[in-house]
Amino acid sequence: MKKNIDPVCGMVGKNDIKAEYNGKTYYFCAEGCREQFLKNPLKYTR
Repeated sequence: MKKNIDPVCGMVGKNDIKAEYNGKTYYFCAEGCREQFLKNPLKYTR
């Protein structure tokens, strides 16, 4: 099973905390990381 790594902090993301950007789904360990990602997704997807 593939683990979804939180692009903000590097921890394992949870299946219920996610966001889509540029056609891809990203998973986050906490809502705070998701909010940081949404403020500047380009920073975390390079």
